[in-house]
Amino acid sequence: MPNIAITIKSLEKKGVLDEITNVISSHGLNISYTHMFIEKNNFGSINLELESTKNINQLIEDINSINSVQSVEIHSSLNDIFGKRIIIFGGGVQVSQVAMGAITEADRHNIRGERISIDTIPLIGENDIVEAAEALTRLPRISALVLAGSLMGAEITKAVSEVKAEHDLVVISLNMPGGITEIADLIVSDPLQAGVMAVMSIADTAIFDIKKLKTNKF
Repeated sequence: MPNIAITIKSLEKKGVLDEITNVISSHGLNISYTHMFIEKNNFGSINLELESTKNINQLIEDINSINSVQSVEIHSSLNDIFGKRIIIFGGGVQVSQVAMGAITEADRHNIRGERISIDTIPLIGENDIVEAAEALTRLPRISALVLAGSLMGAEITKAVSEVKAEHDLVVISLNMPGGITEIADLIVSDPLQAGVMAVMSIADTAIFDIKKLKTNKF
């Protein structure tokens, strides 16, 4: 059975989430992703992705029977909509150049059926980059990380190493001083090319395999 996503709009009050999860549990479903936020009018929106749904109509009916629930909508999963995700960290100019290469290359693959999205955040300073790297474990759909800076090592290297070990993550670094180049899968001097190679390394429509490269430095 396919995975689906549902958006539930409900009154913002205690116990609503517990009621909703009890209904989902009674159907024997697993929640693979959730995102909740409060709207301005005292309503809450709950986005849930569910695995192996068999009787979606009955599920929707049971959720709608909860008094606090106002509506339930069915969507495709975020993975189906946005697909794989590339994150770019580092200094402003380098980040923008990597993003330019990645977005241009992603567009070439996306028109052929891929779904690859690019997220960027210009960050300066070791502490901010370490915090962002550690937070990667809390983000869904990440397939590749590009480190676009002039000097990265020490705690940044440690944080990225831990994330890389925990996830099946391609790490690409610009050629720079610091220990980050020692753990990167690819080291690329040209930021535009780094963005292009990040997309190629995760795209199913690209004939490119990092493991087959004789060198990882370009």
